[in-house]
Amino acid sequence: MATIDDGIRALTGPVGDVGGRWMLHPDVLGPCRGAGYPNGYAYYVTGRGGVLGDVEADVVTAAFGFFAPSLVRTMWEKGVPVEGARAAAARYGAACAEWGRSRMHGFQHVDRLAELAARVATGADAAGLPLFAGWRAEPRPDDPAGRAYFLVHVLRELRGSVHLLAVLATGVTPLQAVLAGGGVEQASRFGWVAPFDESRVDMRPAELLTDRMLASLYAAVLAPDEVRVLSELVLHLQEHLDHS
Repeated sequence: MATIDDGIRALTGPVGDVGGRWMLHPDVLGPCRGAGYPNGYAYYVTGRGGVLGDVEADVVTAAFGFFAPSLVRTMWEKGVPVEGARAAAARYGAACAEWGRSRMHGFQHVDRLAELAARVATGADAAGLPLFAGWRAEPRPDDPAGRAYFLVHVLRELRGSVHLLAVLATGVTPLQAVLAGGGVEQASRFGWVAPFDESRVDMRPAELLTDRMLASLYAAVLAPDEVRVLSELVLHLQEHLDHS
């Protein structure tokens, strides 16, 4: 018999991959200069963080968690003056939906995926999860494909926000978590400055706590079999995108 925990573990890889593929894709970042953004990273930071509103850069750093504060501040302060935080988020969200719908032709489970993802996005308790709360409050695309992909992105923000809390609760710093997950190269991409302490921390307690917290949030809105179906649909979408 399927359990919530089984479904959550099965979702981890696919929802992170599928929900994040668009974020730094050239098709998404390429047009940003035409809109006035100085570079793709400024657009990414402002677009993703723009759901938080016209806030100080430290607020965005707190919500992003794993990025160096200096990088977030630099990109936020370059990006916000272009059109404002909320307009940037709307533009970035529209790009998310368009990226997904353009690649989901032939995917047979759009409606069911959108339905289950929407129930989680709408019903999950957002306490302590500001970035997830901001994205779930954004208008959802009217078309099934755009809405389904947008909602997978929202589920990714849910897991990312929960994982940040779990990392901190288990005594791991954001930089340690980045180094453990992607090494020096990823730490540098996230704006952290060498030299790095490359001794690896044990991330298993944080991963287990992430799963437990997510299981509780999902269990409030979906039955175990529905979580299993959702994980299978996201995996099918991942396979579809791999071949599209």
